[in-house]
Amino acid sequence: MLSKKLKNKHIILASGSPRRQELLKGLDIDFSIKVKSIDEVYPQSLKAEEITNYLAELKAEAFDNLLKDNEIVITSDTIVWHQDKPLEKPKNEAQAIEMLQELSNKVHKVITSVCIKSNDKQKVFFDVTKVHFKALTNNEISYYVKKYKPFDKAGSYGIQEWIGFIGVTKLEGSYFNVMGLPVHKLYEELLIF
Repeated sequence: MLSKKLKNKHIILASGSPRRQELLKGLDIDFSIKVKSIDEVYPQSLKAEEITNYLAELKAEAFDNLLKDNEIVITSDTIVWHQDKPLEKPKNEAQAIEMLQELSNKVHKVITSVCIKSNDKQKVFFDVTKVHFKALTNNEISYYVKKYKPFDKAGSYGIQEWIGFIGVTKLEGSYFNVMGLPVHKLYEELLIF
């Protein structure tokens, strides 16, 4: 369903995230996976989508001079933005519990930036979803963290897991963006890339 000019392109998803891989598969696009290890460090002066834009571009930079003429690489980065600061991946159980207590009974933003890059051009865009959480009990938070170990997830949760089923009361924006890839926007951007 993508444009004819993309038919001859080889798309690379530069992400080890099973969720992003599953979401891209949902667009019926053939792609391969190549992950380059980078230090996800950004200037502390950056805020909100400036952080995710910067990191998505940084991940794409790892492919400079490595792409063939018919290749397009897709990189992305997701953060939870709450009370004017990023909640990234928790380092341990205590930090995960603390983050979820912070999100309990509040609204936060999930921001995902995507970078599409070929040898001759690059496009960066982002999407924002507002997520409303109910008041979570300490037992619910503890159960979720112990059972689901959300240490690879920004903000310490996966919306597609138990905590999303019982805790998320309202979404303003894309559900898939919260999972890590705003596929509706990615599809539109690939059509015109």
